[in-house]
Amino acid sequence: MHSSSVKPRQCGLWLLPLVIAGALAGCASAPNRAPVEDRNPGRLAPPPAATVAKPGDPGVGLASPVDTVKLLPGAENAGKPGYYSVKPGDTLIRIGLDNGQNWRDVARWNAIENVNLIEVGQVLRVVPPGVDPTLATSRGVAPTKVEARPLEGKSTPATAGTAAAGSTVAVAPPGVPPVAPPAPAVKAEVDDDVAWAWPASGAVLAGFEEGRHKGLVINGKAGDPVLAAADGRVVYAGAGLRGYGNLVIVKHNNTYLTAYAHNQALLVKEDQAVRRGQRIAEMGSSDADRVQLHFEIRRQGKPIDPAKLLPAR
Repeated sequence: MHSSSVKPRQCGLWLLPLVIAGALAGCASAPNRAPVEDRNPGRLAPPPAATVAKPGDPGVGLASPVDTVKLLPGAENAGKPGYYSVKPGDTLIRIGLDNGQNWRDVARWNAIENVNLIEVGQVLRVVPPGVDPTLATSRGVAPTKVEARPLEGKSTPATAGTAAAGSTVAVAPPGVPPVAPPAPAVKAEVDDDVAWAWPASGAVLAGFEEGRHKGLVINGKAGDPVLAAADGRVVYAGAGLRGYGNLVIVKHNNTYLTAYAHNQALLVKEDQAVRRGQRIAEMGSSDADRVQLHFEIRRQGKPIDPAKLLPAR
């Protein structure tokens, strides 16, 4: 009996170290799980640091996210006198008309090879190279008459000579130094001296209206003659300007040009010299709802009232 009661106690003592070791192992393994436990499952991982591409890096080219701003031709002249920024719908023909220039000259001044390719925002020279654009609008002013007068309070019975045609120089009294004659006036180029004539014989259906109607609408029948309003040179003959139909543009000088629109036939070609009263087209209804002549006079590209320059009928 004594021996059988001792064996179970020895068996239990033998298992005790295993139980304690298992418990210690469990406690030791718990801290190992804490650092990787996600206590905020909805949190997003921070984004990787942005990498900025630089010119010269492999793969940086036209398709690179680092794009350079494209500078259009002439952008450095935007806003300067004598330059024009292309707008949507513009053509070289319209730009030439609106600036009083031959559209071919505008193309040449800006080295435009394909006249059908101009870009919105492109800046074009619209005055000849070498011309000061700030003085380009000063033409048409008559020169000031300069007259030399004798010294106040002194009579001058004779003159010693002339400083310029039409100007006399007074003889100074004895003991008084002669007064230097004024410098002769520099004659400005006067382009307002144009002999105008009516371009058609029909009645005026609509007159000029600032900002709304750029010229006169003259009545007529299909085939009626359209005449050059003054001597000049044809700078455009065609149908490339929307709203004008078959159009002739004549440049008379550095100030004036005229436009003749809606013709059924054109009888002149570009760069042809024409005389006042010469038949240049036949009246028609191209790009219009009835037979008519739309006639414009432009001074340095700006439409003005033709009725103020044309002779009375």
